[in-house]
Amino acid sequence: MADHIKLRAATGTYSIRAAGAVLGESSNVIELSEGDHALVLYVPRADLAMAFFEQTDTKTTCPHKGEASYFTLHAKSGPIEDAAWSYETPKEGLERIAGHLAFYPEKVTVEAV
Repeated sequence: MADHIKLRAATGTYSIRAAGAVLGESSNVIELSEGDHALVLYVPRADLAMAFFEQTDTKTTCPHKGEASYFTLHAKSGPIEDAAWSYETPKEGLERIAGHLAFYPEKVTVEAV
């Protein structure tokens, strides 16, 4: 794992919402800090209503984390394209974020309750 990436268990319970709907609630969120980048919260898929998410063909590669897959959120108001991403098989040292989704804050709200 890159020295500038840190993982830690987030404290408390988080609500995940978008387009007026609650998508999940979790007490098992992982915080990922990477250098000067904004903190990213990774939420276990088991704590989300995954029926509303569809994996897309979008892929990006991070030299430190690996290849990211993206998900469109199908909301009542319409699809929110590539609202979330996941590292299906993250690089060594980051295995804890596998099976989790992270979200673009302008598309999905993840906040402590």
